[in-house]
Amino acid sequence: MNAEYDAGRVADEDVPGAFRGFRIDGDRWVCDGPITFANAEPVFESCRELPLPPGGIVDCQALHPVDSAAVAVLLALKRRSMQEQKRLTFVNITPSLHTLADLYGVEDLLVA
Repeated sequence: MNAEYDAGRVADEDVPGAFRGFRIDGDRWVCDGPITFANAEPVFESCRELPLPPGGIVDCQALHPVDSAAVAVLLALKRRSMQEQKRLTFVNITPSLHTLADLYGVEDLLVA
């Protein structure tokens, strides 16, 4: 896969399983598409260039499918927000993401 990233979005939306990105919607980020082991590294790298959402909200409703790599990416974003001393809250966490976060004992970090 040789998709190019622009402000956290995959340019080639026809790539199977491609992450469509964190997009800015007002004062929040909205997650579109999967985060799995197959794409977690480019997903994380692409969002590193985006400023954290001004409202501190990341909407995870359209984030699927996910595996434990998604939890790792979201925790890395949470860690970044702490380093930048900005609030970051994940909302609309899908049941599968909720289950994974609970399984790994980090649910409080994602919902706090």
